[in-house]
Amino acid sequence: MGVEPFETVEAGKRASRRARVLLAAKLHTPAGISDARLRDLSRHGALIESPAIVNAGMKVTFERGASRVPATVAWATGPRIGIEFDHPIDESELLIHIGRAQPAPSGPSSYIRPGIMRGMSTQDRRLAQAWSVAVGLNLPEKDG
Repeated sequence: MGVEPFETVEAGKRASRRARVLLAAKLHTPAGISDARLRDLSRHGALIESPAIVNAGMKVTFERGASRVPATVAWATGPRIGIEFDHPIDESELLIHIGRAQPAPSGPSSYIRPGIMRGMSTQDRRLAQAWSVAVGLNLPEKDG
């Protein structure tokens, strides 16, 4: 799914921009660390899904990538958990990797179309040549 653009959501007396996402995360609780899925994110909190057993008011730490944010559980219903961050965050820090260009491969690139003869032993090459004659193909004599 990735990320949908931030939208303004009215929540009671507050209005905050939220990003709807589906990203892997972790939730640190007094009982241990649980895998989580980040579903909704704003500067002040998040909606996550996790098998962690938590109660409203419990102190937790939300982890996404290299970011760790202390938070308090606002509510929990089944696997869905609403957390309120102890301090406002910059949402882009948690979403920074999305849309980042992949690094270019290092070393020389080969733009030559893969060939049937490339990397074959002499004996395999002879067998391939004999097969190609039998089926009416013209294979190159050399690699590449």
